[in-house]
Amino acid sequence: MITDPIADMLTRIRNALITRHDFTDVPASKLKIALAEVLKKEGYIRGFEVKTDEHRKNVRIHLAYADSREPVIVGLLRVSKPGLRVYAAKREIPRVYGGLGIAILSTPEGVMTGKEARSRGVGGEVLCHVW
Repeated sequence: MITDPIADMLTRIRNALITRHDFTDVPASKLKIALAEVLKKEGYIRGFEVKTDEHRKNVRIHLAYADSREPVIVGLLRVSKPGLRVYAAKREIPRVYGGLGIAILSTPEGVMTGKEARSRGVGGEVLCHVW
């Protein structure tokens, strides 16, 4: 049993990028699909698709690379963990590497980037940082 499914997803992406795989499979959930949508919208992954087997659903994440086969994602950091949740008010949303990266938040209006949450005037749980 996995105690932190978001950390597991980020670790699978990180490991696939290190080994230069084209895609990685992650067990599906609504939160993971929403997280993949944000990563796709921001250009950190090429895309994703939900695959259904006989017993379970998986999200296949297609990773993005630059021309020289260097990964677009340089770093992934899980911020809020099951043992220590991290919340940010609308005025306290972190800027990752001075705006070069993104913070992904889970807000009452859905999963979104820190920049989008600031513009909508909502805060929430800081899930991770991507740069």
